[in-house]
Amino acid sequence: MTLLPEPVWPVVVLAVIVFGDGLLTFRPPRAIAACLDGVGFPREWWWVLAVVKFLAAAGLVTGIWIPGLGAAAAAGLVVYFLCAAAAHLRARYVGRDFWLNCLGMLVVCIAVLVFCFL
Repeated sequence: MTLLPEPVWPVVVLAVIVFGDGLLTFRPPRAIAACLDGVGFPREWWWVLAVVKFLAAAGLVTGIWIPGLGAAAAAGLVVYFLCAAAAHLRARYVGRDFWLNCLGMLVVCIAVLVFCFL
């Protein structure tokens, strides 16, 4: 296990994706809004998702220089998407959004964690 990412580029790519995802949370496209509504996530709490994603992106980027922070941020994203997958399963909202977006991001986050930090 390493406390600094090696290689760095997957961590940077994940940070950009998560930051962009956070931006989309403020004015979500119809597909994202349908997904959040589909799992029963209250609209008044959508802003929390943006905060979590921005903090994760910041943790990934600063974790390039601060030992352990990037690994913690990547692990946090894995937990975040595991919780999202559980919400999808609980709500039986397992269409395209679940398979492509939720599980796709879970796989990407796990790959970055394993490939760059383990």
